Amino acid sequence: MIGVNIGDRLGIILLGEAMKAMGIFAAMVVGALAVVAGAQQGEFKSLFNGKDFTGWKGKEGGWVIQDGAMAWQKGCGDIWTEQKFGDFVLDLEFKIAKGTNSGIFIRTGNPKDNVQTGIEIQVYDSAGQKPNKNSSGAVYDCLAPSETADKPAGEWNHIVITAKGSKLQIVMNDKQIIDMDLDKWTEPGKNPDGSKNKYKNAFKDFPREGFIGLQDHGGAIWFRNVKIKGL
Repeated sequence: MIGVNIGDRLGIILLGEAMKAMGIFAAMVVGALAVVAGAQQGEFKSLFNGKDFTGWKGKEGGWVIQDGAMAWQKGCGDIWTEQKFGDFVLDLEFKIAKGTNSGIFIRTGNPKDNVQTGIEIQVYDSAGQKPNKNSSGAVYDCLAPSETADKPAGEWNHIVITAKGSKLQIVMNDKQIIDMDLDKWTEPGKNPDGSKNKYKNAFKDFPREGFIGLQDHGGAIWFRNVKIKGL
């Protein structure tokens, strides 16, 4: 009886040690997977490969590719990502012709009603001008950039747009020009400073997830090195 009890006890001890070891191993595997998942979430991925329009949707025969850049042509229409994005960092370069007026739409709920369901980051030939709600880098009709940071027409600009919850930040050519809290836009058609805007709904109620779009507003513009990472 004593021998049986000792054997049983030893078996239980060995089983317990084996289960403990398996538990530690499982925890290590889960931890490693979490690190990998976190790294993937925090890594930039290309939104435009410079060769074709994989991942984008728009008018057939609209935008074209020139020297690895997405290039406007007359009548091309807006072009949109196939995927929706919520909290992210969008990093890209753009170049405009003299007098061009365009925009970068983010979190757009309905591309067919982009103005009233999306946030437009203005792209405009405004180098050297006093900043206003229509300057390049402005959150159109809502918030002017702290300074005009865009380069003269014909030169490439670098813009980084960070959207997380209600917070929106914009850096253009290494200068932070927008630091915005959407939750402060509480009234339709009105900005916190009392000035009017064109929106039928309060900006705080705009979608927090949606499509990214590049606007055709009748002027030549190019985009390249478009990449994004989730937050």
